[in-house]
Amino acid sequence: MKVRGSAIRVALVLSVAGALVACGDDRNVGRTTGSFFNPQEIPLETYSAEQIFERGEFELNRRKPAEAAFYFAEIERLYPYSDWAKRALIMQAFAYHQDADYPNSRSAAQRFIDFYPDDDDAAYASYLLALSYYDQIDEVGRDQGLTFQALQSLRNVIENYPDSEYARSAILKFDLAFDHLAAKEMEIGRYYLRRSHYPAAINRFRVVVEDFQTTTHTAEALHRLVEAYLSLGLNEEAQTAGAILGHNYQSTEWYQDSYKLLTGRGLEMRSLGNNWLSAIYRQTIKGQWL
Repeated sequence: MKVRGSAIRVALVLSVAGALVACGDDRNVGRTTGSFFNPQEIPLETYSAEQIFERGEFELNRRKPAEAAFYFAEIERLYPYSDWAKRALIMQAFAYHQDADYPNSRSAAQRFIDFYPDDDDAAYASYLLALSYYDQIDEVGRDQGLTFQALQSLRNVIENYPDSEYARSAILKFDLAFDHLAAKEMEIGRYYLRRSHYPAAINRFRVVVEDFQTTTHTAEALHRLVEAYLSLGLNEEAQTAGAILGHNYQSTEWYQDSYKLLTGRGLEMRSLGNNWLSAIYRQTIKGQWL
């Protein structure tokens, strides 16, 4: 039986965990040979790898992933060269992840990839490793190191296992993490803009426009550039940012706000001068790359 089968089976059984606990007793777990599984009274070494594996599954069913991870790790220790050890290693990574113990989940997943790179479940191990970074991305204001690591790990899943069942999910999460980085740039840019630090704000918004064009933040970044450039008296740059807005994001509130700002000063939304925004205008709208 493949490891993925075990992982999927655990996920399904979790939905009926309450019934299993109600119907069973801890002492009866892993009763594959007619003996009770009670590691508090009998050394764990006396049980088979299969019995210990079943105990790990039982703990997952009881929503005790930390205890499950312990039993799966014991199989790796006691029966390192068995097929059960391989199965237990991927389940160990899964259990640690369920317990939000991301460093240990990542470590177990990486060991699986290192030991069994050609196994069918290497794709799942790679995906778990990526999740160990991705699931810690929760606030825009936090350090973005985890976001970069999540992006790299998700890219590995997409590139190394493009035909796997995890590739599509990795692509969706990659896009969300990418958007998260753009949101961080916007947050810092707005901070500088509110304090009239216009050059610093422009640098942040420029990053969004140049490096994060596919995210949901580009339209606002262009509008903020209009605001910042007008404040500095750089009308050509402001008008060019408005021209890009008008071409690509005319249905957004940011276009309407920029239109009012520019026309209120007697300015048009058109590309002018020879600046970095006019280069983007030529490339993306006119198709002129030179």
